[in-house]
Amino acid sequence: MLQDLVDRVFRDELLGADPFQREWLWHRAWELDRIHELPLPTLGLIDVALWDLAGRVHDEPVWRLLGGFRETIPAYASTSTFATTEEFLDVADQCLALGYHGIKLHAWGDARRDAELCQALRAHVGPGVPLMYDGSAGFDLPDALFLGRALAEADYLWYEEPMREFSVSAYQRLAESVSVPLLVAETSDGAHMNSADFIKAGAATFGVRAGTTLRGGITGAMRTAHLADAFRVRAEVHGSDIPNHHLCMAISNTTYYESLVTSTRVVRERHVDDQGLVRAPTGPGIALPLDFGYGSELQRFVETSD
Repeated sequence: MLQDLVDRVFRDELLGADPFQREWLWHRAWELDRIHELPLPTLGLIDVALWDLAGRVHDEPVWRLLGGFRETIPAYASTSTFATTEEFLDVADQCLALGYHGIKLHAWGDARRDAELCQALRAHVGPGVPLMYDGSAGFDLPDALFLGRALAEADYLWYEEPMREFSVSAYQRLAESVSVPLLVAETSDGAHMNSADFIKAGAATFGVRAGTTLRGGITGAMRTAHLADAFRVRAEVHGSDIPNHHLCMAISNTTYYESLVTSTRVVRERHVDDQGLVRAPTGPGIALPLDFGYGSELQRFVETSD
């Protein structure tokens, strides 16, 4: 699919263009989207590549070109879906022992069973550990309301994407009915333009998602973050892709780095240290790390030193 889009849509637009006119190229990509209904991640790939080029030309990591806000950020453990409550609790113990600063659950998509798990996890770890829940758009409004009330009772930090994000009004009703803060506008189309509607409706009571994959690259994610900041809500960086390391260091109103935990035997992600912190990339551009099994055509773009 990507090769087809490059050949059919992007090649003629990009060849000969000024790669430092990122704003123009980002704007142009959205015009092409109107006609071709492009998958949002493809817009992000182009934008990330342009930022990477700029960093290499200026011999600076992208987060510094974006202004730079911090050099470390705490990581939370973002779980896969495990089979039993006992497995979730054991994974939580491992994550906390490894230094993670919080835990986010991806559970089973059954509102009542998930509510019991969320309350069991709170009882297990105690009141001082930040906990989050990601619904992965698995619920309708009645079940989202039920689960949201349970999360509020268990003092969860945020309640993420419980419903498909087609209906802002459904999220508005949810926000009016539960006290747990909502983190929304993750997979909805339109980048910051769509996030604005969630914020205006009062549905983003914790904040909105920002990330390179689903918000049109670094440019779209930064626009989303600045929009959210104007309304004094968070723009939580979504996912552990390498470009998102740079966003975490550049966005003032983000709280954590999301580190994926995919197995019941937890191994700390390579970018997370024993204090549960992620440190700013030091190489120029996006600074792809060594030893990721890149093809020969990409080897010249990876880091050559720490």
